[in-house]
Amino acid sequence: MLVAAFFFAIMGVLVKIASIKFSSAELVFYRSLFGLVFIFSYVKIKKLSLKTPYLSKQMSRSIIGFISMVMFFYAIGQLPLATSITLNYTSPLAMAAILTFALKEKPRKILIVALMTGFLGVTLLLKPSIHHGELLAGGLGLLSGLLAGLVYVHVTQLGRAGEPDWRTVFYFSLVCTIGGGAWMLIHHFNSITWQDAPTLIGLGLCATIAQLAMTRAYRTGNPLVVGSLAYSTVVLASLFGILIWNELLSAERWLAIIMIISSGVMSVVANARNKS
Repeated sequence: MLVAAFFFAIMGVLVKIASIKFSSAELVFYRSLFGLVFIFSYVKIKKLSLKTPYLSKQMSRSIIGFISMVMFFYAIGQLPLATSITLNYTSPLAMAAILTFALKEKPRKILIVALMTGFLGVTLLLKPSIHHGELLAGGLGLLSGLLAGLVYVHVTQLGRAGEPDWRTVFYFSLVCTIGGGAWMLIHHFNSITWQDAPTLIGLGLCATIAQLAMTRAYRTGNPLVVGSLAYSTVVLASLFGILIWNELLSAERWLAIIMIISSGVMSVVANARNKS
């Protein structure tokens, strides 16, 4: 999970750099295309089947994931790196809440506390944004996290149904590549130069490594430990933001980030107890 967190943070840096020239949909396309080629090559080499009895679930997971990623990449381009990634990492809160109500269970006290802490943290984090014209980006960043929580519920259901990780990643990459490509056809398209190639290739490579590392971590490790370590992405993104763009956040925003991280860890604990 620490490997995944590191490469997710690097991905965020590359998205922020590339967003100066490319739109969010274009970045989603280039990020997904690399993963699609990698997974498809793996499938062909191993002679695996892409046929799935859960095509509708795969499609709904992929479409929601595509929308979430476009919003997330837009937020990264408009907000400090630590802020945008923190907003996206409200996903464990959404996932824990969705799973609790989907299973028609009475919410545990720790989940209620987590949701309240997360809500206060998000309110505190977005409060200064109104004065800086960042409300749209902040709202989309938050919505990307809520949608990502729904995506993780879909992924959990697919995993329990016996769908292999690589097949789920393949359909997600396929939908994101098609969706991003369609957007590029009907919207403004920015041509690629040789100078852009390292950034875009690095973006796809880091995203693929992070996705594979995260999938392996959740499949083989303790969900509580893995879920908690996932928040190291926020810490790494904060450091990169300070070192590269001198993004010195106010004490109020640091407090908000700490509150959201704490609420996320509490939601992971609540979800782990529900599974046990």
